[in-house]
Amino acid sequence: MRIVHFGHSCVLLESEGARILIDPGTFSSGFEGERELDAVLVTHQHPDHADPDRLPALMKANPDARLILDQGTAEQTGLAAQIARPGDALEFGDLTVDVVGGEHAVIHPDVPTVDNLGFVVDKGAFYHPGDSFFVPQQRIDVLGLPTGAPWLKLSEAVDYLRAVAPRVAVPIHEAVLARPQMHYGMFAGLAPEGTEVRVLTQQEQSEL
Repeated sequence: MRIVHFGHSCVLLESEGARILIDPGTFSSGFEGERELDAVLVTHQHPDHADPDRLPALMKANPDARLILDQGTAEQTGLAAQIARPGDALEFGDLTVDVVGGEHAVIHPDVPTVDNLGFVVDKGAFYHPGDSFFVPQQRIDVLGLPTGAPWLKLSEAVDYLRAVAPRVAVPIHEAVLARPQMHYGMFAGLAPEGTEVRVLTQQEQSEL
């Protein structure tokens, strides 16, 4: 199986008989030109995993591809899709996908938790956990390892890597390390009443 990383959480998996794209989100680029896809899989509804602007065009350009979503993402996108749940077993050409997990990792107790699907491809040849720490029962050969997120710190990523213990770990979900705006937004939304979050422009003097 061959893997292409389009940045952040988006990866393309290719075998001799199938092409599967996972998590075409807002922080990823280059997936828009992919054609002859057999399936597009989305782990959960957050836009860095399912770009609401580019996903419809991607599906239109790949009319034979099956779109696999959780219920929440399907309701949000409004696209025709197959609803997947943990425990489902899917087939695309010569590739199998076991759906695992169920819940997004906790960002903050005040932020509602959404559904999250993990995808174990080809009996463990590759595992995409989405935004979760779910450890599948299958032995994992290659793990898409979440690297940076509002719900993740380095020690947790290391512990998760050790828990899954793959032969190869491929860092994914890294774009937020170069895009602090997601964290700024969380600070602003969760700050106590009366507290302003003000991002300073580097190398410019500010009156506070």
